[in-house]
Amino acid sequence: MDNNKDITTKAILQEVLLNNKDFFLEVVTSFCQDILDKQMAEHIGAAKYQRTDSRKGHRNGYKPRILKTRVGNLYLLVPQDREGNFSTNLFERYQRNEKALVLTMMEAYIEGVSTRRLKDITEKLCGISFSASTVSNLAKSLDSKVLAFRNRRLSSYYPYIIVDATYIKVRQNQTVENMGALIAVGINSQGLREIIAINICNTESYEAYNDLFKDLKSRGLEKVDLVISDDHKGLRQALSKHFQQSSWQRCCFHFIKNLLDSIPKKKRKKIYNDLKTIFLCSSKNEALKRAKEICSKYENEHPLFVSKLDEGVEETLTFMNYPIEHFSKIRTTNMLERLNAELKRRINVIRIFPNMASALRLIGCLCMEYPALKNKNSSHL
Repeated sequence: MDNNKDITTKAILQEVLLNNKDFFLEVVTSFCQDILDKQMAEHIGAAKYQRTDSRKGHRNGYKPRILKTRVGNLYLLVPQDREGNFSTNLFERYQRNEKALVLTMMEAYIEGVSTRRLKDITEKLCGISFSASTVSNLAKSLDSKVLAFRNRRLSSYYPYIIVDATYIKVRQNQTVENMGALIAVGINSQGLREIIAINICNTESYEAYNDLFKDLKSRGLEKVDLVISDDHKGLRQALSKHFQQSSWQRCCFHFIKNLLDSIPKKKRKKIYNDLKTIFLCSSKNEALKRAKEICSKYENEHPLFVSKLDEGVEETLTFMNYPIEHFSKIRTTNMLERLNAELKRRINVIRIFPNMASALRLIGCLCMEYPALKNKNSSHL
């Protein structure tokens, strides 16, 4: 019986997912329509056909609206109220980074960085034909929003800041250059994570990090307890200039990765499991003791590995000076790595940005959509 059930389930999935081309379009349409109906219910204080004395308005039919997405056009019905006060941010929030992606592709086509069928694709996504002036006009609203986001005032104090870079290709002066998109995420006193800086630079140098920290200070940031990043001398130099009282944490994940580069591949798994035990200790003294044990274990077999571990381990244990409930959130840059992976997914559609402005526009719009999340066990921040 179970085998027959499995066969039936597979047949249904194949029919729905493979043969029904509009399946995902229907799912997304249904989801967005539910959001609109729930927003209206919250606005007037009553569900459909519900009678209540606490309601604040009355429904008045629907207005058709098309939302253009990469899965196709969503034909939605936007609820209306008699008072004319209901509005939804669904379209603006959903389409902001879609617009940025499409604009970048349009610019690429106009500037000659075309890919196969790019013009047809962008016209279908936008629903309009385009020219240089069309691109310029469409870009203005997005650019102003990204600028406002990047220049907004900040809280004067963030206990923790995580800094990392992802690399992109940008066309500059008729050549393609590798550039770094520096992103800083702050964790505030309530445990909320928010993107507080986005800069694009030629290299991860002292000058780049100096500009980053200088910008943060000019926007109101006065104090930082701990900055978490990969090992960059330029960052540490800039940090000591602008935030002398701040501590620095070298990302444990990157440190382990760098250590394993000196180990033959077939032996890495065993050593990796040993290294992890260092960072799972509950105190710095315990972690340093464990590191010494590992050094003794491998000093004859892998002297270069042992030298690197002994030299760099202490700067990866700074996080142990802070509350133990925060350890898992501040010992690596992994949270920002996940954001960078999402950026890469979108950036790979473009491959080469036609100019710096388009790169900043797309990355800025994606970062604006990044949710402010609260860390668990954040009450002691």
